[in-house]
Amino acid sequence: MTADEYYRLGNESRKQGKYGEAISYYMQAEELDPDGPAATARQMLEDILNFYCKDMYNP
Repeated sequence: MTADEYYRLGNESRKQGKYGEAISYYMQAEELDPDGPAATARQMLEDILNFYCKDMYNP
């Protein structure tokens, strides 16, 4: 498979809420094309999943 195909699979998985699977596809795409859009997509998804702001929950 090509990096673009893995990237597209990652996007489809992300839209379905399968975030772990999406990150895996993005990582595979990133291995094939380190400068492609999958690197940015993976980082953005990881940032979203790692986001935590306790002040929003405990004003």
